[in-house]
Amino acid sequence: MWRDRVILLVLLTLLGALQYRLWLGKNSVPDYLAKQQEVQKQHQQNANLVQRNALLKADISDLTIGLEAVEERARNELGLIKRGETFYRILPSEEE
Repeated sequence: MWRDRVILLVLLTLLGALQYRLWLGKNSVPDYLAKQQEVQKQHQQNANLVQRNALLKADISDLTIGLEAVEERARNELGLIKRGETFYRILPSEEE
């Protein structure tokens, strides 16, 4: 009878130690969930960088192909216009 109680006590102690390690120890469930969130954030950052790199590659391609891209960039970024052209800027209404 006392042997059964000792075995039960040992098993409960072992179960408690394993539960402690699972929930509070090193590499526990909360640590795993935190790492999983970090991985998701990194995947999002990588996707953003891939998109940015694709846009930069397209810009490089446009710049090497012809002057139309240079002219468009000068118009958009520097506000340049050709002689004889009239520049109109349409601003969105303040209600939007």
